[in-house]
Amino acid sequence: MKDNAESYVTTDGRTIGPVVMEMKNITLRFGGVEAIKDISFDIREGEIRAIIGPNGAGKSSMLNVISGFYVPQEGEVWYKGARRPPMKPYEVAQQGIARTFQNIALFEGMSVLDNVMTGRLTHMKTGMLSQMIWRGAAEREEVANREVAERIIDFLEIQAIRKTPVARLPYGLKKRVELARALAAEPSILLLDEPMAGMNVEEKEDMSRFILDVNDEFGTTIALIEHDMGVVMDLSDRVVVMDYGKKIGDGTPHEVRNNQAVIDAYLGVAHDEEDAT
Repeated sequence: MKDNAESYVTTDGRTIGPVVMEMKNITLRFGGVEAIKDISFDIREGEIRAIIGPNGAGKSSMLNVISGFYVPQEGEVWYKGARRPPMKPYEVAQQGIARTFQNIALFEGMSVLDNVMTGRLTHMKTGMLSQMIWRGAAEREEVANREVAERIIDFLEIQAIRKTPVARLPYGLKKRVELARALAAEPSILLLDEPMAGMNVEEKEDMSRFILDVNDEFGTTIALIEHDMGVVMDLSDRVVVMDYGKKIGDGTPHEVRNNQAVIDAYLGVAHDEEDAT
């Protein structure tokens, strides 16, 4: 196990930095139901960190804690060496944490470009009056942010649909547009909630390639929830495994794959309930 402040180089030549976020003894309740029970784990700078588990394990709840949407009743979230107080999601976004959603949350009537531009809102500083006049600082800001959005569109190879209304796109491309919007925020940590859900094999291969490229070219730290174990084992540097709100495994893909508790959770009795959201 690496020291929290220690960086190291992976076998494929990528540099994994020190711990950037820590979840310390997180417990989250909804009424009398404990969705998360005293879970601790960390996320290192530059790594791809997977959160897996059967349906009902509490994975989406954990992602919502990381993104600030839920505030746990017990435990602490530490970010960049400081305890994070309760914050609204937009405040967390301003800290450099962006996310996608399990159920696509795009503006269907807007074009791909306009959807991606909404990811730049935290970078827009001019007031409403300046934007209405659209001269001087507002115009320069708009042009600069549009250039960033266009670069993301090129990076994700969706130039051909940049002016297309999102409602007309097939499911796989909508998922890619949602990724583009999150990347437009230029996050230091990117949270992906089941990015491969509902995709065919070819779409999964494309999304996997883009996730690796984002991590490699931008140095973005990624935490993702995913049910496809082949994808998880191929992409992830480390994996934390949840089952009924508890942590039952944490380590490299090889370590998790050979963890008997993890094997039992996936091969034993199926869970009936859905993930808490």
